[in-house]
Amino acid sequence: MSGRATRLLHLLDALQRRRLPVRGAQLAEDLGVSLRTLYRDIDALRSQGADIAGDPGIGYQLRGGFLLPPMMFSAEELEAIVLGVRWVASHADPDLARAAGAALDRVTGVLPGQLRLQVETSGLYAPQWSPTAPEPWLPALRRAIRAGNAVRIDYRDAEGRASERVIWPFAMAFLAEVRLLAAWCEMRGDFRHFRADRVVGLHDTGRRYPDQRHRLLKRWHAQRGYRQDG
Repeated sequence: MSGRATRLLHLLDALQRRRLPVRGAQLAEDLGVSLRTLYRDIDALRSQGADIAGDPGIGYQLRGGFLLPPMMFSAEELEAIVLGVRWVASHADPDLARAAGAALDRVTGVLPGQLRLQVETSGLYAPQWSPTAPEPWLPALRRAIRAGNAVRIDYRDAEGRASERVIWPFAMAFLAEVRLLAAWCEMRGDFRHFRADRVVGLHDTGRRYPDQRHRLLKRWHAQRGYRQDG
């Protein structure tokens, strides 16, 4: 790959990492090029189909729909991807594990030969740590989180007390020895955390909950002094 092509890909990468417009002078400094070269490179990317909004003195922002080719990954980034995919494959439910494998195959399929060999012969592994199979309702939970749907769960707390809850799930944490579900509990009117191994059953109601997931996450992060087992 030529030096100019590499430079253009680095510029695309720098733009894609930012959600807000960034001034040309900052981009030029980050990439180690002159401001004049940066302006030429932005024009070149625009001519190749990149939807870059902005002008000199205002700032630039890459709009959606223009993807970086995976051969831009560094060796460390590829190792992180391989390890992450193998971790998901050994810790998540079968549907997500298959999706992780398919995603890695898609990335590997377009890599140059040497990088493909590096992925295929990686020595980084993530052994299965849990002695129990993933909960069968995990795919339904993931879909509910994506859609912002309320779910009904049958739950048993640490003392074995049973309860039925309608909750608004917004996050799932894979901790060292347990999966933890974060949600707004309609019964308690507050955030609650539920251990996945204590959820006896889960049903997606198909009803969108009245808040937005990113707002719940923001409020949850602000609170963080959470209580468990409601």
